Amino acid sequence: MAFSPQFLLHRQPTSDVVYTPCPSKLSPWLAPLAYKIGKRVVLPNFFRTIRIVGQENIPTSGPVVFAPTHRSRWDALLIGLVGHQTTRRYLRFMVTADECLGMQGWAIKRLGGFPVDVRRPAIATLRHGLQLLQNRQTLVIFPEGDIFRQKQVQCLKPGLARLALQAEQSTPNLGVKILPIYLDYDSPHPSFGSSVEVRIAPTLSVSNYMASSSAKQQALRLTADLKYSLESMANIEQPLELAA
Repeated sequence: MAFSPQFLLHRQPTSDVVYTPCPSKLSPWLAPLAYKIGKRVVLPNFFRTIRIVGQENIPTSGPVVFAPTHRSRWDALLIGLVGHQTTRRYLRFMVTADECLGMQGWAIKRLGGFPVDVRRPAIATLRHGLQLLQNRQTLVIFPEGDIFRQKQVQCLKPGLARLALQAEQSTPNLGVKILPIYLDYDSPHPSFGSSVEVRIAPTLSVSNYMASSSAKQQALRLTADLKYSLESMANIEQPLELAA
């Protein structure tokens, strides 16, 4: 999702900017119910095996941007449950506006997700992502943007790095971490009885990128390191099964 956080604070209104309230909610009854059903019923009955590598790399506190590859509609459910199992926190998802339609959209908005229209970005929506990190929440952004069925890591959008850097710059000692996650399904189109591995790399500390000469250079370095980390997870062995 390519957008510039500087847009949040410095860009003047234009016809392409939509000012709408950000519909981000976390239902106190739906979220626990959905996570429980997903973990105990949906995932174990759909997938033959779910394996996790590097679960110990997930921070249990502080602002974290989960940065997974995007290979299937199952990605969000897997990432949400793996993250919640470790941190006991409900993850907040930035998703494209097209995914927030109908009943699916109704559920996404009440499970902590919020839409961003990359063609006509709403300033309130983008600012909301920044505020979540400033409030030390967990935010999920798919840096490749769309779903890609290939196993190769695709070109990453710069928006994730820019948002993380803006949050770190805005709040002293915030400590934003980026968590690279590589999802590997045994089929390009997962079906009943498929297997999946969720591979989690050590976090990238956003503060380490603040010394670069310009905001553009900071974002380029961070994006390049995130891509390298995702690509490095192709051959991890000895995965652990997801606990029931």
